[in-house]
Amino acid sequence: MTNLIDITTPQDQQEGTFAILKNWLKQPGDAVAQDEPIAELETDKVALEIAAPANGIIQELVRSIDDEIEPGGVIARLTPSGAANGEDIASSVDNVSLAHAQKNGPARENEREKTTPNTSAPMRHSPAVRRLIDQYGLDAMALQGTGKNGRLTKQDVLEHIAAITTKPQSTPPPPSSTPIAADDVTEIPHTPMRKKIAAHMHKSVSVAPHVTALFEMDLTAITADRRQKKVAFEQRGVKLTYTAYFIRACVEALRAAPEVNSRFYDDRIDIYKRFNIGVGTALGDDGLVVPVIHDTQELNLFGIASRLQDLTARAKLGTLTPKDVQGGTFTISNHGVSGSLLAAPIIINQPQSAILGLGKMEKRVVVEETPAGDAMVIKNMAFVTLSIDHRVLDGHQTNKFLTVFTDAIANWSGE
Repeated sequence: MTNLIDITTPQDQQEGTFAILKNWLKQPGDAVAQDEPIAELETDKVALEIAAPANGIIQELVRSIDDEIEPGGVIARLTPSGAANGEDIASSVDNVSLAHAQKNGPARENEREKTTPNTSAPMRHSPAVRRLIDQYGLDAMALQGTGKNGRLTKQDVLEHIAAITTKPQSTPPPPSSTPIAADDVTEIPHTPMRKKIAAHMHKSVSVAPHVTALFEMDLTAITADRRQKKVAFEQRGVKLTYTAYFIRACVEALRAAPEVNSRFYDDRIDIYKRFNIGVGTALGDDGLVVPVIHDTQELNLFGIASRLQDLTARAKLGTLTPKDVQGGTFTISNHGVSGSLLAAPIIINQPQSAILGLGKMEKRVVVEETPAGDAMVIKNMAFVTLSIDHRVLDGHQTNKFLTVFTDAIANWSGE
């Protein structure tokens, strides 16, 4: 019999965590082309399609829906078409289909027939396509797919969205009423992403003693600088946000307090020379992800703003790759964008050693020293916190970081 090829998940699908097998796009006996998606995985951060490594016939599925799949784990096996003549392949298809029917019975065989290429079937859509359809309230049946066997691709949906968003948008209809449960409780099953977030947060607070330091920062200088540069950035296709300034100020603070840019292990602390800064990005009710801007120490304000815009846009579309969320050494949580003044402690993104929290900007009356004496002035102010792993960091490193960070914001150099 021809040697089988293992179909495995990427070794770097996630930093030491598991993924959930969400959907089979192919069944035993199906012919597949190299790089054709055969299954969908979901982690707490990204959705992944697993593709066939070669042309051939799916021989067996070795894992089941909702199984946890470790990095590099085998999920299926295929018979390569290049290793046998046409008769062998035809025989292989018949044998696999017969074995599958005998093992699973008529009901499962009928189920397999229903999963043959059909663009109207929800399971035929990739995670990115499903997210776009849900986000924009689209009717998948009304869209024309250009992928294999008429399958919808992400580009198909994006082009449709671009077409409809150029037209005036009507007011969406009010949501339809739903009957109230007898016990006034609506049960929402946990998604794999929510389960992973919960496990990650629980682990972090369980292993790391959290301590939070609170500073206040003056945003007057960066407010003026942003007003001056915003149009020029937009002309180059980039939106200049306050978060870009915060990331740039983090570079200065991490240079001054390098221990903050570290990870704790049982036998050591690793301090990193590269500043790979993750930014918490909310996905509404779907949770949040932390895309990482790698090597921020090499970037100016425009470079940071450009990468931030790309990553956050792809995060909301569900098209981040595993590499986009890996390798982080420090994390920012800009919770102020949703109206929060203060959040403490913000749970550390383990195995990192600290996380920066940024509150909502608001005008406040502050006392300022002048040659004529103290004066009350109105400034754009916000609270900023640094939650630390006290196994790694002490007060002097924490306060040094926050001092340099707030000084960089208050005395913006104009870079």
